[in-house]
Amino acid sequence: MALEHWHLLSLVVAFGLVSLASDRIGASFRHYRLPLITGFLFTGVLAGPYSLDLISRETVQGLHFVDQVSLAVIAFAAGNELYIEELRSRLRNIIWLTVGLVVCTFVLGVVAIYLLADYIPFMADLSPTGRLAVALLAAAILIARSPSSAIAIVNEMRANGPFAKTALGVTVGTDIVVIVVFATCFSVATGLLSTGPYHLGSLGVLVVELFGSVAIGCAVGWLLDAFLKRAVNILLRKIVVLVAGYAVFAGSAQLLDWSSVALPVHIHVEPLLVCMVASFWLTNFSDADARTGFTRLLHRVSPPVYVAFFTLTGASLELSVLPDTWHLALAFFGIRLAGIWLGAHAGGLVTGSRARYRRIGWMAYITQAGVALGLAKNVASAFPTWGPGFATTIVALIVFNQVVGPPLMKLSISLAGEDRSRGDTAAFDGDRDVLIVGVEGQSLALAHMLRESGWQVRMACPDSTERRQVGDQDIWVEPMETIDLDALQKLGGDGVDAIVSMLDDQQNLAICELAYQHFGTRVLVARLDDGKFLPRYDELDVVVIDPRAAVVGLLERAVRSPTSAALLLGKDAGQDMIDVDVANKDLSGVAVRDLRLPLDVALLYVHREGTMIQSKGTTKLQVGDRVTLSGPVECLEKATLKLGG
Repeated sequence: MALEHWHLLSLVVAFGLVSLASDRIGASFRHYRLPLITGFLFTGVLAGPYSLDLISRETVQGLHFVDQVSLAVIAFAAGNELYIEELRSRLRNIIWLTVGLVVCTFVLGVVAIYLLADYIPFMADLSPTGRLAVALLAAAILIARSPSSAIAIVNEMRANGPFAKTALGVTVGTDIVVIVVFATCFSVATGLLSTGPYHLGSLGVLVVELFGSVAIGCAVGWLLDAFLKRAVNILLRKIVVLVAGYAVFAGSAQLLDWSSVALPVHIHVEPLLVCMVASFWLTNFSDADARTGFTRLLHRVSPPVYVAFFTLTGASLELSVLPDTWHLALAFFGIRLAGIWLGAHAGGLVTGSRARYRRIGWMAYITQAGVALGLAKNVASAFPTWGPGFATTIVALIVFNQVVGPPLMKLSISLAGEDRSRGDTAAFDGDRDVLIVGVEGQSLALAHMLRESGWQVRMACPDSTERRQVGDQDIWVEPMETIDLDALQKLGGDGVDAIVSMLDDQQNLAICELAYQHFGTRVLVARLDDGKFLPRYDELDVVVIDPRAAVVGLLERAVRSPTSAALLLGKDAGQDMIDVDVANKDLSGVAVRDLRLPLDVALLYVHREGTMIQSKGTTKLQVGDRVTLSGPVECLEKATLKLGG
């Protein structure tokens, strides 16, 4: 026994080292605009038994528990994404797209695979009813998606728009539906392939199993909720979530083994469905603190889980089957792709979604991974005569889908205009622009600081007659011969998010008046020299900076609260404080405590109709509010996207 434990430990350590390499290789794939998970899969394939053999076939089998724990966490994460308050406005779109994808893919799959049976080796010798049974099972697996891939890509791209959220909701919803569809098809296929008559009682057992899985999922969610409310140690919380997920899989296997011996029927509780329901229950029916704590745990646990799961998935892909099955897998891939295109287009037409979304929507639903692999293995075990050939073809299909799917999903999100990921230069994608008028030491320093924070900076100088570079030669200054509307429009002032004027008071006031009257620029900043202009600035809602008063105010703040002074001065590189406009219509009427903002972000104030409201948990947001947020820079960007700012 000690020898077995030592062997298992050595497998875990060896796989951990490969996973560390996979993490770095995945990060390098981002330089080529490829998804992280593509790098993880590539590393697994490279280290697997069909390449370098750093991860042998025996190792893959010995680390089956890693697969189970990972699938449990991925199912928890999928259920956590189904937050009704956020999905309510898109629920109709998600339902109809899911229906379209499931119906079109399943029907087209059954018909096409049944008609192609003569050309499929493991189906050629089957009776018509046997062919129908195999077609039903194959079509059910064609429905399956990969929530893990979708969640990983959406998180990587920081996509928070309607297209990405709808795609994620459809992917998670489809994977819940596929479990029900496959279980039904499996029961029907077993009856069609049996020599005796088919009993409708089998469907009754199936219904009991599904309802039992949902009930157990609610119970697991309640237990996790009760524990997370009491546990304080973060490490203990992580361990409990991982152990709970593994216990669901292990308990399901034990129940199946026991029922096959002690009862006249086999009882199977679907562990993925249990974990999804548990997370859904905790996310939607627990209080805000427990929900936030659970989300925090998943955010911390998920990154290493994704690395381990996709690396192990890459190593488990049986590439040796491709030479013999690639043509069949390619045919299945084409059938599935046609079903996805038809389903996404039909669902989009029913819901009246934008034509652009209908054209690119199909690209977001190609990925396949863990669920499809698990279902294929179930078929191989249940039908040993033709099941292995079936499973081999499905594995080859998954290889195609997992190679093609993630890059296409990433492309679709980019085409939808919802890619909010940073490039290698750490520049924002252009959503935040500022025009600074006036060139001198302070304005150049401001330009550099804003650029470091991801802003696109434009500078203009009234004293200049030609375009020139200043500072360290990376900032261009445009000429501004006159201060009028045409000059501001030529500088792009009508499209920027903020204008900062650092000239004399008369010129600053003229620029602010033009921007206020013609552009509606939300953020106007001006440096003040003479206090007599202050009332006029107030009428224009200009943020006025009086250098002398500002220095005194900062000194006073430094005495009373050194931490906040450091934050205002930008001395803490990891923390920041920003104002964000609430533009996400889905959040209208949502209480602050139900926002599920990114981790470690605090919502301090709500600015509404000229009044500043100190934020409370019961404060409900409205579109048009401006909120003050504080927290880590990385999290603030995610919060900005969530609020639609």
